[in-house]
Amino acid sequence: MRTSWESGARSKRNLTPPELSPSVLDIDVEAVAEEIVASLRQAVRGRLRKGGAVVGLSGGIDSSVVLALCARAFGPEKVLAVLMPERDSAEETLRLSQLAARSVAVPTAMEDITEALEAIGCYRRRDEAFGDLIPGYGPGWKAKIVLPPILGGDLLRVFFVVARSPAGDELRARVTVDTYRRIVAATNFKQRVRKMLEYYHADRLDYAVAGTPNRLEYDLGFFVKNGDGSADVKPIARLYKTQVYELATFLRIPEEIRSRTPTTDTYPLEQDQQEFFFALPYEKMDLALYARTNGYPPESLAKALEVSLDDAQHVYRDIDAKRRIADVLNLPPLTGGADAADDSMTAESTHATRPGSLSA
Repeated sequence: MRTSWESGARSKRNLTPPELSPSVLDIDVEAVAEEIVASLRQAVRGRLRKGGAVVGLSGGIDSSVVLALCARAFGPEKVLAVLMPERDSAEETLRLSQLAARSVAVPTAMEDITEALEAIGCYRRRDEAFGDLIPGYGPGWKAKIVLPPILGGDLLRVFFVVARSPAGDELRARVTVDTYRRIVAATNFKQRVRKMLEYYHADRLDYAVAGTPNRLEYDLGFFVKNGDGSADVKPIARLYKTQVYELATFLRIPEEIRSRTPTTDTYPLEQDQQEFFFALPYEKMDLALYARTNGYPPESLAKALEVSLDDAQHVYRDIDAKRRIADVLNLPPLTGGADAADDSMTAESTHATRPGSLSA
């Protein structure tokens, strides 16, 4: 087994890339876990001078793995798991979050954010936008926004809203640019309110906030700026989703959490991450991102994924488009005057060292 973060990366001594297959993502999970734990200690206690870590739990694989790594790095008593359900959360979210915390003996803080979201108008603003697309949309309805599949489809991929009436009837409508922005802007309140609470607990305990994005999310921009994209450290931002699952098995994350379908847990109608953003199962998206990062031609990706060359090229274009958005999301605050050029250099540096590290 290899011990590097990106196990199939080309070395200076061997410029021939390995054949593109799932094995290029193999890692030595024990070595990687030890490296992350050591880096966490150095970053949090050394550079940030904090006593422990706060982790917002979602009941999913990423936050559960980050929690377990922090418990190893600082001891369970120096980690706080914050549980932040709201009225649209799936039934199992809170239960699985509690399970993750119990499995590593980390204390929890409960923060139901429903009232805060109601007060700020999150649900009202979102439902008004849904109502502009679906006649009759109102109390008792549930909805989500989805993208069509990327494989075998048209090059033009636009969002649709899928709505379910109280009687169980499903309606579908194309989302306009304006309504898309309104829906996303309203739902982004959820991630930003949660992050605000994580920093509240971090401030009162003198802890650091540990972020939970994996490499797919960090590199392709699947996060909310000043929401789940904010953190003091991001322990698994170099790990592909496949590798996160490997690490979860090594860390003995409960099987029920490991078997849960990755979900956004954001909209009132159940929604997985594939239909909302990635458009491919995470195993295939991992391989596609690895291939694009390491310069594999689309012919290699087509063979590895067993898809047409057109589909492979389409996947690469989708990755490139998402990365352009991610670069903007990852920009530091820009200043005017003489410092503006320095900001641009910082942005270029962020791009060049993709993906992120534990550095504060």
